[in-house]
Amino acid sequence: VQLQAYGGGLVQAGGSLRLSCAASRRTVSNYDMGWFRQAPGKEREFVAAITWSGSTTYYTDSVKGRFTISRDNAKNTVYLQMNSLKPEDTAVYYCAARIGFGRIVTVSQYDYWGQGTLVTVSS
Repeated sequence: VQLQAYGGGLVQAGGSLRLSCAASRRTVSNYDMGWFRQAPGKEREFVAAITWSGSTTYYTDSVKGRFTISRDNAKNTVYLQMNSLKPEDTAVYYCAARIGFGRIVTVSQYDYWGQGTLVTVSS
């Protein structure tokens, strides 16, 4: 599976961005998908995830109510709609795919990673 994340950019606090993660070489319709982020000098952290069926979503507390993860299996694409952005959301955002069990919020549970897209939120 090859993943490509895009849609990042510079936005003012309170603004919105939509990230997309396009998969190629293989369908990800049976993969759980996640978004993670890494700010300078910090470890990569979980942001949001969606199960392969799309029936269940997970969010880290700091983005609940502001971010929405979704997927379109027909397009082999996962999205992260980010609203009410804050400066502390500034980071490189990565999409990832996994198939299997284990904690969906854990970095090590994911098998495939995209290259990351930079989101910068100015105050």
